Order: sequence, then structure tokens, then C-alpha cells
Amino acid sequence: MKTTASTAQPLHPSTRSRRACLQLAGSGLALALLPGTVLSVTPAGPLIEVWKDPNCGCCKDWITHVRERGFAVKVSDSGNTAMRKRLGIDLKYGSCHTALVGGYAIEGHVPAREIQRLLRERPKALGLAVPGMPVGSPGMDGEVYGNRRDPYDVLLLAAAGGAASVYQAYR
Repeated sequence: MKTTASTAQPLHPSTRSRRACLQLAGSGLALALLPGTVLSVTPAGPLIEVWKDPNCGCCKDWITHVRERGFAVKVSDSGNTAMRKRLGIDLKYGSCHTALVGGYAIEGHVPAREIQRLLRERPKALGLAVPGMPVGSPGMDGEVYGNRRDPYDVLLLAAAGGAASVYQAYR
């Protein structure tokens, strides 16, 4: 049995395994190997909370889009309209789902790339919106839409006053 240099006492088996786990810490495996630890496999990215209709397929496709790009997602299958109002998003920017990430509101089929940019830049804003449900936006793309891509804008919603500006144009 291995001993420590300072005490010359044998290491308890659980101490050895914990020590080995700590050596794996950089790989993220250490906690999974500790006794009593529950392993949860989730993306390391920011959490997006989404409110949507339970029967909306395009919302599910958008959720898949952001998950595939590293976001963790928590879904509520109701409350989209109430959450939009609570967050202060004007109805003219409305879509089929509303989300919250990093203190920002996200309305509709906003590409994950623009959400990542928003979280990097941290502008003073309410959040981002893609009003309506433009074909070709994430969740509104693919074969079911004939691979059609209509132009649309991702809007940056002002923190107050309901104004918006184009954050990114998709043509």
C-alpha cells in the first residue's frame, strides 16, 4: 500500500481515489468519479430559459439550434405572452417563443451566433428580436420549408422606449 512521505501512514482507499479524481479535474471527470456524485451532462454555455407553446415544432427546432451551439436550455411549455409582457417586449416585435439569457430578452428565431455576440458585447439593451417567423431563420429552415431563405433582420431592442435598430441583417 502506498504511504505518504510526511506521516508514513497508508492512504485510505477513498483518499487515493479522491486524489486521483483531483488530478483529473482539468478534464472535468473528477466530480463524476467521486462517491455520491451525480453526473449531469449539460453544455457548459449560458442558460437560456424559453417560454413557448407546447405544440410548436419550429420552437423545438430553434431550441435544438441553440443547444447544438453550446447553450443550456430550460423550457417552459406555456407563458410566452405573459413573459414577453413581463420582459417589456413590445408586441410588434413578437414571435412564437420568448427567452431570457444573461439578463437579456430574446424574442423569436434569433440565431445563436447573434446571442453569443450580444453576450460578448453586453450593450445597454433589452435584448434581441426576430419579429414574426421568417422562413430561413433558425427553426424556420430546412427541407420542410423547401430550403427557402427569406431576408430578415435581427433587431437590438432598446432598454427603454420600445425603439429598435438592426443588429444584424440576413439577406
